[in-house]
Amino acid sequence: MRLIIGLVLLAGVSAAGVQEPLTVPSSREAEPDEYQFNWPIQRVAVIGAGPSGLVAYRELTEAGFDVRIFERDSVPGGNWHYTEETPPDAPVPNAPTYLADFVPSFPPAGVDLPYTEVIEDKDGEVWRDHRGPKPIWKSLMLNAPSSVQQFPQWHWPPGTPYALPQYQARNYVRSYASYLNINSNDDNSATAYNTRVERVEKRTSQAGQEQGWRLWLKSLEPTGHRTYRATWWTEDFDAVVVAVGKYCAPSMPSIPGLDEWVRKFPGLLRHSRQYRRPEAYTNQTVLIVGAAVSGSEISRDLNRHAGKVYQSFRPDTDRRWHWRLENYVRRLPKNTTCVGEIKQFLPIPEGSPIQAGLVELKNGTVLSGIDSVILATGFRYSFPYLPQYYDGATYVPHEGSARTVSPFLPLDGSHLRDLYLDLFYIQDPTLAFIGMPEGTQSFVFSEYSTLALAKVWSNTAKLPNSQTMRALHDETVEERGGYGKYVMFWGPQRTSAMIAYLVGWLNQAAVKYGGKQIDGPPKSYKEIDRYWKIEHYGGPLQVTIPEGDDAVLATLGFGQMSSADQGRSEYDPIYDDNW
Repeated sequence: MRLIIGLVLLAGVSAAGVQEPLTVPSSREAEPDEYQFNWPIQRVAVIGAGPSGLVAYRELTEAGFDVRIFERDSVPGGNWHYTEETPPDAPVPNAPTYLADFVPSFPPAGVDLPYTEVIEDKDGEVWRDHRGPKPIWKSLMLNAPSSVQQFPQWHWPPGTPYALPQYQARNYVRSYASYLNINSNDDNSATAYNTRVERVEKRTSQAGQEQGWRLWLKSLEPTGHRTYRATWWTEDFDAVVVAVGKYCAPSMPSIPGLDEWVRKFPGLLRHSRQYRRPEAYTNQTVLIVGAAVSGSEISRDLNRHAGKVYQSFRPDTDRRWHWRLENYVRRLPKNTTCVGEIKQFLPIPEGSPIQAGLVELKNGTVLSGIDSVILATGFRYSFPYLPQYYDGATYVPHEGSARTVSPFLPLDGSHLRDLYLDLFYIQDPTLAFIGMPEGTQSFVFSEYSTLALAKVWSNTAKLPNSQTMRALHDETVEERGGYGKYVMFWGPQRTSAMIAYLVGWLNQAAVKYGGKQIDGPPKSYKEIDRYWKIEHYGGPLQVTIPEGDDAVLATLGFGQMSSADQGRSEYDPIYDDNW
C-alpha cells in the first residue's frame, strides 16, 4: 500500500490553479537518481486518432514537439466510428495475441521504399482488415455523463443531455479533431489517415547504438471500384505513443465444443464486437455468454426483438479490485433468463441446424433451440506491430534494428508489464502507452497522462532512474495482487490517487523548470455522478444484493460481500469506459 499512499502524499499542490510559475527554471541536467535519456526527443509518433491520441497530439504539439499521428481508419474517432461493416467471426481457439488484431503486411523482400502496388479487393476483406471495424452497435449510448466524457478544451454545448447516443460522441470527437486542424479533410501533413503501423522497431546506428524508433507503415487509398493503392514506407522518430485503446482483439472462451459450433455455423456465433442491430435477432432464441457491460447492454437492446434471451455467466469470485459483475447483472431486463456457466457445447450431427444443438451448463441444465449465440467475453491487449516484445515470440528484425529486446507483453493479452505509472515503458521511456488501464475514463485521464509525456520528454519533469521505477512498479503490482487480468484496473480510488499524484508532480516540475500548471478534475464530477446514477440506474448503486434478487443471484454463485470489498468495489460509471 505504500505506493498508493505515496501518490496521495506527493500531491501537495494538487489543488493549484493553472498559472505561470514564479521561479526561474533551474538546471535541467539529470541528477544521479533521475532517468537520463540517451537521445534528445523532438519527433514523436502517435499511433491512433481516438480521444487519447487526439489529446496526445495537442499536448505534445503545444510543448513544441514535431508530431505525426497515424490512424488506420479513414477518419478520427477511434471506437467512435460506427459502420454497418462488421469484423469477421472470431476464431476458436483464439488467434495468437500478437496477431489477434491483424496480421502485419510488408512489401516484397528487396524492393526499394517507398513501394506501391495496386490491390484488387473483390470481397472487401482487404479494406476491412486494414481499417478494423469498431466494436460498437447502432443504438449504443454513452455509459457515463456527457459532461464527464469531454475534452477540457472542447466542452459540450450548454444544455447537452447527460445520456447521448454513439453518433453524437462520434461527431463530437471529430469536431475536436477539426478544432486541432487534424481531421481527415484538413490536409494536414501531421496526419496519416488510412495508414496502418505494421512494425515499430528500435533503430540503431552503424555502431550498434540505439538512437530512436523506426515505423514500418502501409497506407491504403481507394483508386476505383474495389481497387486500392497500397504504399509501404518507413519513418523515424525519437519517441512513440501507443494510443489504440483496449478493444482491438476479441477474447473467445475456452469451452469444449465451441470450436465445432463456430466451424459449422459461421455467422451464428458472434463475438459482441460484431453486434450491430437488434432486428437481426427478431423472434430468435438468443444465448448471450457474459454479462458485463457489453453483455448486459446488448441484452437490453435486443430484448424487445428476440423471442427469448438466455444470459449465461459464471460467478464473480475474484477478490482483486474490479467492477463487480453484480452491478451489470442488475441492468438485465426482468424477462431475461439468467443461467449459470456453460460446461460444453454438445456435438451436433453433420447437416443438422444449430437449433438441434444442445448447450450443457455446469449445473446439469441443458439448453436447446438456440438460434444465435453472442459471446460478450471481452477483449485482449494486442499490438501486432510490437511482436518482438511478446514473451517467447519469434522475431526477425529488419536491417538497422535492435537485435535483442526485453519482452513485456504476456501471450494471454490480459495486461501489460513493466510500465511505470502504467504509462512509461521502464526499459526505455521513449515508448509510452496511454488509455490502457481499465476503470478510467479516457476523456478525463488522457489529459494528465499526455501532459506527463510532454513534460518528461521536454525535460521539464524528471522520471526516477530505472532502478527506482522498477522498484515502484513491482511494489504497485504486489499491492494489486500480482500480474494478471486486474493488475491494470484502477477504479475511483486509484484513478483519484493517480491524478492527484500527477497534478502534484507536474505542478512542482513547472515551478522548477517552467511550463504550465494544471488543476485536478472539477469537484462537480461527484455531484454529476450522483445524479447520473439516479437517472441511469434509478438510484445509488449498492454492492449488497437487494431484497428479491438475492435468491436468483445466490443460485448463480453470488454471495454477500464484506464491507471492505463493498467500499472499494461499488460501481462508479464516471470511471468506466469499458465496453
